[in-house]
Amino acid sequence: MLETLTDASFSPHVGTTCRLHAAPGAPSVDLVIAEVQVYKWGAPGHRAPFSVFFRGPADRPLQQKIYRLEHDQLGTLDLFLVPLGPDAGGQRYEAVFT
Repeated sequence: MLETLTDASFSPHVGTTCRLHAAPGAPSVDLVIAEVQVYKWGAPGHRAPFSVFFRGPADRPLQQKIYRLEHDQLGTLDLFLVPLGPDAGGQRYEAVFT
């Protein structure tokens, strides 16, 4: 399913929340879809590469790895999240789609 997603799959959901499951038995973490950025370096005939940026709670930083996220409209997604560090709104994460 990930290969069929595009920036247009996520853009309407900026500002909405995903539930992240960090580990079995651990409390879930809410992440907000903060931004979608499209890149210009894609190959012709393929989907444009893009990133989805998420924001989570400042007091629950996550490690870089694959996490299962659930979203009401997007469904269940297993995404590789890269921590970008904190800002004024919490911890920032990026998922890159090529």
